[in-house]
Amino acid sequence: MENPRALLEGMFFAAIASAQPERSIPLHVPPLPRGRLIVIGAGKASAAMALAVEGCYPGAGLEGLVVTRYGYAVQCRHIEIIEAAHPVPDEAGLIASQLMLEMVSDLTEDDLVLCLISGGGSSLLALPLDGIALEEKQQINRQLLRSGASISEINCVRRHLSAIKGGRLARACHPASVVNLIISDVPGDDPVDIASGPTVPDPTTCRDALAILERYAIEVPDHVQELLASGRGESVKPGDARLPAIETHLIATPQMALEAAAEKARSLGVPCYILGDAIEGEARDVARVMGGIALQVKKRGQPFEPPCVLLSGGETTVTVRGDGRGGRNVEFLLALALTLRGEPGIHALAGDTDGVDGSEEVAGAYVAPDTLSRALELGMSAVDSLARNDGHGFFGRLGDAVVTGPTLTNVNDFRAIFIEG
Repeated sequence: MENPRALLEGMFFAAIASAQPERSIPLHVPPLPRGRLIVIGAGKASAAMALAVEGCYPGAGLEGLVVTRYGYAVQCRHIEIIEAAHPVPDEAGLIASQLMLEMVSDLTEDDLVLCLISGGGSSLLALPLDGIALEEKQQINRQLLRSGASISEINCVRRHLSAIKGGRLARACHPASVVNLIISDVPGDDPVDIASGPTVPDPTTCRDALAILERYAIEVPDHVQELLASGRGESVKPGDARLPAIETHLIATPQMALEAAAEKARSLGVPCYILGDAIEGEARDVARVMGGIALQVKKRGQPFEPPCVLLSGGETTVTVRGDGRGGRNVEFLLALALTLRGEPGIHALAGDTDGVDGSEEVAGAYVAPDTLSRALELGMSAVDSLARNDGHGFFGRLGDAVVTGPTLTNVNDFRAIFIEG
């Protein structure tokens, strides 16, 4: 193929396009209720989802509020959009959470709450339990993000320190019905882990949250430790009589996005194999495994004959030890480049489908057979960059960063390795 990077970028953008709310929302909206239609939501895709919802109910008297990441707002006619911080929460998210709870506090059985949830909602719905300051929640969040904990573990802690997540927002909607339209960004697509499950019951416990804090040596104030130890931070459990009738639809998932990307490759005559949509683990460890498989394909024709693309999704983690500018996708690519050692004919692209890898406004990057040699010519060492968690600095200098801008959706990470024939 003349341009492997164009192939991989085309697949990445096909994955993003498949998860756009304007495609999936119209297939899942419920009929108008007898009473009020209240639209609420949180996440990087929530504003785009709200706009799509408005298009499905022309002339209807709906109202609502959603909170999205700074820079991800779109103009809606009836639904208020608030922007807040991600991945570390801020005051704007706290205010949005309070307003949302007030909006659903006085509903009837005839009313319907349409809840639009997507990745990023955990940080955007920032309302700590009584006795916990926002600054304390921010510090705990920063530690968790740097610890190497999985997103499921991080969100378990978040649910038990929140006044709105872990089913609490659903409980506030009672006795109205709740319909959840969810874009998944987590391995396994469990609604309780998407935005920390504000409108679904939570089977995990305060004891689980304490175990996670201990496992990763996360320092918390004594009163936070006591709140969890006493069970006062317990979330809303399945079967709680205070929960309304809840209907949940996954309208876009990592698997759906990977299938769209695979179809793009096949349409260009390149076989594509999805290795998994829920792969977790340290980014550099996942890279070594994926690199080993790619080398086996290239050198042995096993388990697949080249040319082909190996595709995977999920959410890796990074235990931050350095002072660089990094994210889990560029961390994966740095380790992958070192594993491949310039093997001819192997190219890769990894990126976050929301357009933001880590805290940088960069989706990810591209690796080619000459990546390491070009880096050396610029005086850069991939080994040193990996040790410093400086993937963005490394690929930025090479001109191999992949920048999308806000994609207005989020179906987790995308990793594609193209092995030429």
